[in-house]
Amino acid sequence: MAMGIKIVLADDHKILRDGLRNIIEKNANMSVIGEAENGRQAMELCTKLKPDVVVMDVAMSGLNGIEATRQIVVENADCKVIALSMYSDKRFVSGMLKAGAFGYILKDSASGELIKAIKTVLANQKYVCQQISGIILNELVDSSQENAESGLSMREKEVLQLIAEGKSSKEIGEILFLSSKTVDTHRKNIMDKLELRTLPELTKYAIRSGLTTLDN
Repeated sequence: MAMGIKIVLADDHKILRDGLRNIIEKNANMSVIGEAENGRQAMELCTKLKPDVVVMDVAMSGLNGIEATRQIVVENADCKVIALSMYSDKRFVSGMLKAGAFGYILKDSASGELIKAIKTVLANQKYVCQQISGIILNELVDSSQENAESGLSMREKEVLQLIAEGKSSKEIGEILFLSSKTVDTHRKNIMDKLELRTLPELTKYAIRSGLTTLDN
């Protein structure tokens, strides 16, 4: 009998997931029902387990938290995503909230803030920690904010992240279940859309756009 608030944790550091589980499960009406070490695993767990909340790291290899969030909220309309990140940079905050996250808190926030964020988003209200509120939040809710995605599709952004992380076409194909030829087609389309021609240029764009940090 699954009662209470069901939560999935997505972070590539197990020691952090263990700490989050300990904080969460001190609350009698909350339980961690699954853990993921990357965005793709988080998506799979959400499809299978139907959690109420996902606590999502932003920078993870393979599929980052922004793209994972974008897909999770499309496929699981009732699931609320809370970003938990070490990054207060505007591009990460903006990326997560635009992708559909309901909350954004920093990893150095007090433990009680996570519980407050969970309760807030489940009340269908946005939650942003105090450190990144104010001017940043005002800019995020401005609908006229410049679109930095340059027309890339969801699949193209997945491919771009993996290219920036040094994966070959064959490796990308195995991860995304695509043929190498299809990956090469995506690579060409990405380069054409962004008007970039070299791997370093693609990598710099991916970092600026928050698709990867290359520090995983």
